[in-house]
Amino acid sequence: MNETKLTERGRRTRQRIIEATGEQILASGIGGTTLDTVRAATLTSKSQLFHYFPGGKTELVREVAVWEGRQLFAAQEPEIHDLGSWGSWERWRAGLVEYYIGRGRWACPIGSLATQAAAVDAELDRTVAEGMRAWRSALAAGVLRMRTVGLVAESADPGRISVSILAAIQGGLVLSQPERSAWPLEAALDSALSPLRSAEVAATPAEENVAPAPPPETTPCQKRR
Repeated sequence: MNETKLTERGRRTRQRIIEATGEQILASGIGGTTLDTVRAATLTSKSQLFHYFPGGKTELVREVAVWEGRQLFAAQEPEIHDLGSWGSWERWRAGLVEYYIGRGRWACPIGSLATQAAAVDAELDRTVAEGMRAWRSALAAGVLRMRTVGLVAESADPGRISVSILAAIQGGLVLSQPERSAWPLEAALDSALSPLRSAEVAATPAEENVAPAPPPETTPCQKRR
């Protein structure tokens, strides 16, 4: 649907439906989410749902995938595009944990959609896959940036490290859910980041950075001799 044709009130209603559907999918899966449950949660009519989403549930779930992808990247801003220092990686990690655990999200919306999309809708599957690739590419670019500025050795593999990080996020959330605690996710992230830390280039000793002392000044008497 072309959102530019909606009134401000219409945009708010449409967004409310998307967010409520996202929460239901996270809790009950795509199969457990129906237009009737969405209507009940949002106090909207069937005609309203089809007004905003003419394609019905299929279109609605696709819009949820797009929105969740944007939310995920927004939660990682600005660090996700500037992972060029150890401090930026630490801030990124803290922000991601807050996005999930701080908000009581014990599963990754994009990860949850990824496990269901292929069996439901090919276009949804492509949307989710593109989101995952964009996330992986941003993390790989951060590893490459660390190599470029000389903070890690050339042996740090951007592709492998970025995949390990994404796998750690998904697995860490699965383990955090029954614990109702952030520590499994934090431990998984630390483990995934350890290859990056292992490739850290040792700092140059301070004494090697000391400029050579200037030669002693020659006095007029010394020059005559």
